[in-house]
Amino acid sequence: MAKRRASSKEVSNDDIGEANRLELWRLQVEIRHCEQRAYDLFLQNLVKGTSHLSLGQEAIAAGFAAAMEPGDKSFCTYRGHAHTLARGVPMEGVLGELMQRDCGLMRGKGGSMHLTSVEHGVMGSYAIIGAHIPIACGSAWRAQYLGHPDVSVVFFGDGTTNIGAFHEALNYAAVFKLPVVFVCENNLYMEYTPIGQITAVEHPAADRASAYGLESIIIDGNDADEVYRSARAAYDKARAGDGPTLIECKTYRHSGHSRADPGKYRPPGELDAWKKRDPIKIYRQRLLSFGVTESVVQGIDDEALRKVDAATEICKASELPPEDILTTDVYADGGWAWRN
Repeated sequence: MAKRRASSKEVSNDDIGEANRLELWRLQVEIRHCEQRAYDLFLQNLVKGTSHLSLGQEAIAAGFAAAMEPGDKSFCTYRGHAHTLARGVPMEGVLGELMQRDCGLMRGKGGSMHLTSVEHGVMGSYAIIGAHIPIACGSAWRAQYLGHPDVSVVFFGDGTTNIGAFHEALNYAAVFKLPVVFVCENNLYMEYTPIGQITAVEHPAADRASAYGLESIIIDGNDADEVYRSARAAYDKARAGDGPTLIECKTYRHSGHSRADPGKYRPPGELDAWKKRDPIKIYRQRLLSFGVTESVVQGIDDEALRKVDAATEICKASELPPEDILTTDVYADGGWAWRN
């Protein structure tokens, strides 16, 4: 099995460039602060219900988003806050939706697991495991048929690799050389069950790639540079008409599966070991090692927190959605009356 790793030459700052690296840093710290704020607001009873955070997985969202073109399409799971923010959706739209406020992306009607912003290329977050993978293939088929240059990128967890939709979509995309990139965010756990306990292969996504004529690619999902390089190569391949790519990103979530999960099933020391490979820590040190000054690095971090603070106040001041939108956006015609 071939594993793609950065070469010694790629370690230089030249292949990515300082401007791109500062953008990757900005995205990661904005996601981190916004996700942490979502958790804090939950503790204040301002976010209702459960939600699924990406604390510890920020490098994947940042790397893939930074390498995208504006017209590319993102398809997310219920753990989709990070990918939504990375595509440029304003923080108040995300936090407002979690807080069920009128300023939210769907005016408070969709909640944490259904974030969508077509304007930003975010084609939905999907609560049903794997439901979005064939939809991403449909989006890619549309681009191929119409001759459009956009690439569809679909993110999913390690548990999704054991359901039929994953395999059916991979086969279809490979046969028709669709411009789609499949991204497995392997954080080692299917909710509460270690993926290794119920999967016949060691690498749930990459070890299945050869069955569909695809390269086996495993990357460090906590290293934004490695993610960015892999994403850029996959996008170039798709736009050239050479078909799909499957990428398995090894990562780890710092919190439980959802707000209802304390994560006590994890072995002692596992979380602490992964926190030493925190993508934020890794990238801060990376920038400093390339000569970016501490003041610049910290300044971007401080600005990200300021933006989260401002967005939080906007959301707190926003009204709840009005009752007259309760039955809108229900069916394709926008309403519900024809069904009754």
